[in-house]
This record gives sequence, C-alpha cells and structure tokens, in this order.
Amino acid sequence: MTRSSILRSAAVIGASLLVLAACSSSDEGSGDATATPLKIGSMLPETGSLAFLGPPEFAGVDLAVQEINDGGGVLGAPVEHLRGDSGDTSTDIAQTTVDSHLAAGVGAIVGAASSGVSFTVIDKITGAGVVHFSPANTSPDFTNYADNGLYFRTAPSDTFQGAVLGQLMANEGAQNAVILNLDDAYGNGLAKYAANAFTGTSTIITYNPQATEFSAEVGKAKAAKPDAVALIGFAESTAVVQEMIKQGIGPDKVKLYLVDGNYSNTAFKDLPAGIMTGVKATLPGAAAPAEFQERLLAVDPSLTDFSYAAESYDAVMLIALAAQQGGATDGATIAANLQSVSSGGEKCSSWADCKALLDEGTDIDFDGVSGPVEFDENGEPSQATMGIYEYTANDASVAKVDEFIVGAVPAPLP
Repeated sequence: MTRSSILRSAAVIGASLLVLAACSSSDEGSGDATATPLKIGSMLPETGSLAFLGPPEFAGVDLAVQEINDGGGVLGAPVEHLRGDSGDTSTDIAQTTVDSHLAAGVGAIVGAASSGVSFTVIDKITGAGVVHFSPANTSPDFTNYADNGLYFRTAPSDTFQGAVLGQLMANEGAQNAVILNLDDAYGNGLAKYAANAFTGTSTIITYNPQATEFSAEVGKAKAAKPDAVALIGFAESTAVVQEMIKQGIGPDKVKLYLVDGNYSNTAFKDLPAGIMTGVKATLPGAAAPAEFQERLLAVDPSLTDFSYAAESYDAVMLIALAAQQGGATDGATIAANLQSVSSGGEKCSSWADCKALLDEGTDIDFDGVSGPVEFDENGEPSQATMGIYEYTANDASVAKVDEFIVGAVPAPLP
C-alpha cells in the first residue's frame, strides 16, 4: 500500500471531524480564526553526542517559525514551537520529550538528528497520529519503515552519501580504505554503502561510541595498512582521531575523510596545529547561503556551524504549508499534504509567496534552502544535494570544494 492510499482515509476522517466541530477552514486554508493553532515540537540535540548540531538546527526551526508568524501564521493563528532535547541513544531524554509534546497536542515533531534516536521514538510518534519529521536522519532503514505514512525527512538517505564518500576516496587515488564507524543504524548503514561504492579494497571496523578509548579499533585500522580512512561517527570522533595520530595513522600520514555526523568547525580545533588541513568531508544538503546565514545569526548570534539549519528550516516551512493547504493542523492532514506542497505546482520559496499562492487556490511546489525536496511516496527527497568540504585549518576555516545534485539512483561523481 502506498503512502498516498494510507493517508487518504485518515485525511477524510480528519476532515469529517472538523466539519462536526464546525467552522473548519477550506481545503486551501482560508485562514479561519477558529482553526486549532499549529503546534510543532522540536526534538533536537541539546545534549549528547550530537549536541554540536543542536544550535544550527534549533536556529533553523526558530527562524522558520518567526517568518511564518510574521507573515500571519498558519490558518490565521501563530505557530507555537515547543522546544525539546533529544539527547542520544545512551539516555531516555527523547522519550520524555515526545511524551511531553504529545500531551501538549502537537501536530508534528521535528527531530531527531540521530537516526538511532529516531528509531527509539518513531512508533510512539506515528502511532499517536503525529507527523515525525527529521531534518537530519539519513539511515536507509527509514525508507520502507512501517510509519503509517507519517514519517518524513529533508535529509537524503545514506545511499546517497555513502555512494559519494566511496567514490570520493576512489577518485582521489585510494586503493585500500579502512572505514571506521560507530556501531549503530547510521554508522553501519553509511559504512556499507561507502564500501559498496569504493572500487578498491575496503575494511569495515566498527566501534562502540560510548567507549572511553579506541586503541584496539585504531590498531586494527593501522594493521590494514590503509591509504585512506573514512571515519563515520559523532562527538567521539575527536578521540578517535587523537588515537589515530598517536598510532601514526593521523590525517598528516593517511588521507582522512569525515561525514555529516562529525564534520564540525570546532571539534578538532585543539589537535596539533594544521593537522586537519586537507581533510575532506561529505555533507548532505546545500551549503547555507550567506543571506540565510545572516538570518540565522539574527536568531542565534553565537552560531559558528550551520549544518542542517537549512533542512530544519525547510521542515518547518513544509509542515506549515501542508497545514495551510489542508485547512487543519492535525498530523493526518499535514501528512496528506506534504508531498503535494513539495512538488508539481508553481514554484515558491518563501512563506509569504507560497501562502499567497495557496490563498489564490494555486497548487504550489516549495523549493527550500536545502534544495528542491520533492518528496517521494516514502516521504523522503527524490533527489539530493551533496556537498564535499575541505579543511583549510583545524578550526572554522573550511571551504566547500564541490556541490551537486544526485537523483534517486546516485550516479558517479561529476
């Protein structure tokens, strides 16, 4: 059964209930003041191994909510953002956050950043009839997950990033690569797809991200005599790189490649001076344009990293546009309209422009800051923007070296 057919009956039931309650908005979202205000809960990393991703993601959510409310809100009422922490898989923080959001009556929850965390709460969220929308989940296991048609993401599956990572190492001359990855849904999936795309010999070595030291795993990597190392991890990656330097396979000795989970402007700043120079990283999504960064900094002046800010911003915009088009703020209505507002209609890229088109009864196609989005029947982008970045120093001085769009079947790097 397709996502569309799953949602059709839910949307009809939701619409019927609204009629019984009287005074519902029209299908185009006419702005009826009696409509239930849209509540969006966030479940993003304030603590845990991905806490460095929290500030840009929260800023993206806050900026979108601010711009929507400045433009009149959804169905004539301000959007309410209920902020929440996701923690990581070593805690139950996400469960507590979800319970609080559901009790408050949210129509959608944005998060988590970690695929592993999202898997711990997806059944609870979608089982409650609420949209679960992640700006950063990349595990391929979400593609066909039994989510009642309620799970969406603006980040592409790691089938894309894995292909780019494997091809990148091969294109730069590597013939014997070691892939060091944390042992979870994200790390194992990305490692598998990177190895599949790599044309030389590859060795996958997993590690426990909660470990206090990584000498054994790095020792295995060294024994493989690699000419390239791909490190797939989160905050623990700094400790792994420190151990690699100690054992003589640091980035000054062996080419090192990072990914979205550990690509950070600040995580490696205290390593030996200049040792990260030349290290490359793959990152799904478009680079945040300067104008968008300025808008984010107005929300959070302390930002130094903008990873997944665009995907978070676009997630909220799409949720709000789906509610506006559907004329209601419940999860079933939002889910039933998300694919429609992301593709097939007249292009628009701001709340003001998209809402004006909806008010005229025009079918819209929202193109976000993160890319064209265009959800497929599984609720994920049908094409993906991928970026390749290179460190020019250990700290925030990084430069984008390539960016391109890949389709549903990742093609060779251009």
